[in-house]
Amino acid sequence: MNGKPILRPTPLVAMVHQSIVTFPWMNALENVMLSLKNKRLSREEVKSTAMKSLEIVGLQGFEELFPKEMSGGMRQRVAVARALAADPLVLLMDEPFAHLDELTAEGLRQDIYSILFNTETKLKSVIMVSHNLTEVVELSDKVIVLNGSPATVVGKIDINMPRPRSPREPEFDHYLDLLYGYLTKAKVKTSE
Repeated sequence: MNGKPILRPTPLVAMVHQSIVTFPWMNALENVMLSLKNKRLSREEVKSTAMKSLEIVGLQGFEELFPKEMSGGMRQRVAVARALAADPLVLLMDEPFAHLDELTAEGLRQDIYSILFNTETKLKSVIMVSHNLTEVVELSDKVIVLNGSPATVVGKIDINMPRPRSPREPEFDHYLDLLYGYLTKAKVKTSE
């Protein structure tokens, strides 16, 4: 990162897991505040930062809810807010929308998109793992296609479409076809 190898965990990188990770004994605000524990901030600064992160992901007014009182989409938004509150340069996302219904996933993708292009964030990059090719074309600038076991790189694609991107655009289908092509060819090769 910035020309230096990353040899241990760093606050410059945050992660949102595929499994929705919230701590059941903490409310939404406390879950987000957890990511600020090691920063040298006053209690009020920690609370203010966590509140702002919850607002960014659309959870203003839900700070006192515990995970058992939230939907899966809300819990995943808490996980995203927690990662963003840490103010990372890089956000790692492992299939962050996989366990969400399509409407909730679409809303959260739009939130992530807005956060990425928000001038107030120092976030520089998101690395996302996804099996949803529409999601990949919608959100990505560079795609590395992996397939097989063990996984190997079977393709690389730069997506050069203006934003915001719509699946209704013919160019969108072109990129989907490229991705399907890489995956289909790789499957044929591994089955021979």
